[in-house]
Amino acid sequence: LVLLSSLLLAPALADRGTPSATQNCSCSSSHKRQKRDWIWNQMHIKEEIDAPLPHHVGKITSSIRNENAKYIIEGEYANTIFKVQENSGDVYAFERLDREKKAEYELTALIIDKRNNQSLEPPSKFVIKVYDINDNVPVFVQKVFNGSVPEMSPVGTSVTKVTAVDADDPTVTGHATVTYQVIKGDEYFTVDDSGVIFTTRGDLDREHQSTYEIVVKAKDAPGASGDSSTATVIITLTDINDNSPEFKHASFHFKVPENISEGGEVGRVKVEDVDEPQHRNTKYSFVRGDYRDTFEIIANPFTNEGIIRPKKALDFEKVAEYKFDIEATDPTVDLRYFKSGSPRSISTVTIEVIDVDEPPVFTKLPYEFKVRENDAEVRTLGSVWAHDPDAAKRKIRFIRRRASPSGDYVRVSDTGIIQLPKPLDREYSSSYNITVAAQEVLEDGSISDRESHALVHVIVSDENDNAPELVSPEEPRVCENAVPGKVVIRISATDKDEVSPRGFFKFSLATEDSNFSLIENYDNTANITVRYGQFNRELAKIHYLPVIISDNGDPELSSTNTLVISVCKCNEEGHFTFCEERAKQVGVSIQALVAIFICIFTIIVIVLLFLLRKRHKKDPGGLGRNVAEIHEQLVTYDEEGGGEMDTTSYDVSVLNSVRKNGIKEEAAPSPYAQVQKPPGNVTSGAGEMEMMIEVKKDEADNDRDLLPYDTLHIYGYEGAESIAESLSSLGSGSSDSDIDYDFLNDWGPRFKMLAELYGSDPNEDLVY
Repeated sequence: LVLLSSLLLAPALADRGTPSATQNCSCSSSHKRQKRDWIWNQMHIKEEIDAPLPHHVGKITSSIRNENAKYIIEGEYANTIFKVQENSGDVYAFERLDREKKAEYELTALIIDKRNNQSLEPPSKFVIKVYDINDNVPVFVQKVFNGSVPEMSPVGTSVTKVTAVDADDPTVTGHATVTYQVIKGDEYFTVDDSGVIFTTRGDLDREHQSTYEIVVKAKDAPGASGDSSTATVIITLTDINDNSPEFKHASFHFKVPENISEGGEVGRVKVEDVDEPQHRNTKYSFVRGDYRDTFEIIANPFTNEGIIRPKKALDFEKVAEYKFDIEATDPTVDLRYFKSGSPRSISTVTIEVIDVDEPPVFTKLPYEFKVRENDAEVRTLGSVWAHDPDAAKRKIRFIRRRASPSGDYVRVSDTGIIQLPKPLDREYSSSYNITVAAQEVLEDGSISDRESHALVHVIVSDENDNAPELVSPEEPRVCENAVPGKVVIRISATDKDEVSPRGFFKFSLATEDSNFSLIENYDNTANITVRYGQFNRELAKIHYLPVIISDNGDPELSSTNTLVISVCKCNEEGHFTFCEERAKQVGVSIQALVAIFICIFTIIVIVLLFLLRKRHKKDPGGLGRNVAEIHEQLVTYDEEGGGEMDTTSYDVSVLNSVRKNGIKEEAAPSPYAQVQKPPGNVTSGAGEMEMMIEVKKDEADNDRDLLPYDTLHIYGYEGAESIAESLSSLGSGSSDSDIDYDFLNDWGPRFKMLAELYGSDPNEDLVY
């Protein structure tokens, strides 16, 4: 095939491998086709043609001369946008083309036989290109641009860049060339043809105006009045440190208590810096006043305030008011933009000190005293002293607050004297520390709640009062066939005292009568070696070797320590094969001994109480059998009875039987009749009866073996004035009296029972 355009002929691309024939080629099959290079821009058509459709694009033709030949096209948009006349090969566009939507179309041309649709020549590809016309306006890639530039920048400083895009063909001159222009804000900024915005002034001040909004126009076809578009550019001025701080007030006044701590906050002075916070680096300095050694001003990095702090303690009694001038500066201000001639920022500060009740002040801190250990003569080490810093000058009392180690080792008196109640032991502690509190005594004698503290250190110097001791070694053993000079064990010592600077410990044997010798190493150790060799296990299997260890102190002290060395059987290599096991020492701790003694004491006390109880018990064996029976009979009644007419309350047959049998109680006197009837010629009165009652009460209270007296009332003694003398039935039963009791019948019915008991015949049985 041969593709013919309205402009030129284009050969096919050789690399596509699509063979084609030239216009003048022969159709004979005996001739070979000549390949040619394919030209893509073969057909062209302008976009947006303002003419009736269809628009002619070009023409395809073939060198084949066949009346049945037919042209067809295939490919993208074939037979839709583009169509071909099948007889002539003219190609038409049936739509208006837009290059900005699609710039070129690739199609394939074929020639076939109408009769059988057989291809008369291989297909060939061609391209239809759309020519551009300047029909698009430059468009900014964004409606709003942002830029920034430091304030006070010189003229021509780059700010930002804007970009507009024209959709027309950039290969066509003037179609896609974009130019820019600042149409608003051009007194401050300008823009070049590449879209870069520059400053036009060098005095842009952020503190005066921080942002600028300008409008930039983009157009094509330079030199003409082509179409254009606009965009907004917001430019921000960034801050530079070009302003010094200024005080908000000409003077500041503060009140502060005199007991403010060093480094505490007295007050804050405020300044104003129009620069942004990152450029606020205010420095405060003293201008006038002699108080640089008393106060300091530190700038707060966050608020830029000046914090006034005391560098030493304030004293109302010495200085009641401070007054000085301070200046605020910024050492980091950019001197290129510094405004010369601006006044200095100076302010006056007045600090009023308020008097407070301060705690006592110690003369020095801390206190340190030295004492030799175990020195019984030293009882007073020194004293601490404090005074009242206020004008009242109150009396000071001292008291101990804490002690280390805890215990009553160091005391302090009310007047501050440091005392030792007993000698100190350096081996227990090399230093003793106490905290002493100083308190003010008020005018009414009470103690103020404000107090100050001081540390008191008591250093105990060492005295050589402890002898060195043998460090407990492993159980030393020696072979029975050991050779002379064999080292049995290396021993070392320790001393609770400080190591003497004059040398090492000295070791020696308490006796030379042994098969061992001692060799000093002069490094606080010594070797125990075999002297003669060949031990006899039959004679001694364990040897006790006393070792004397002495120090080089002043005075020199020594101690004797015993090494227990076992003689063992060994093999030929000298390895132990058999050793007797030592008898383990069994000891009892102090706590166990105390527990044992407490148990023994408790047992003894219980035994003694038991014996005392048995001793106080009375033996009832001395009473006669009939008397015991009477006691048992009488104890069953717990009432007084109804009088002489009451014959049912008591079983008096027992009394009567006693009376008949005439039992004598001389051998076993009744315990209830301890008070004997006095002689007849002895007068009695109320005092004797009172004494008898007290005796009976005492017996009832103290003798726990007696029966309750509300069961049996005994009248062992009736008094000297009684005509009938004793009325006790128990006494009459064991009496030898021949008194006639018939007179009881004359006493009335109340004594009828007694009359029957004592007035009847002794041999007559009483019937109730």
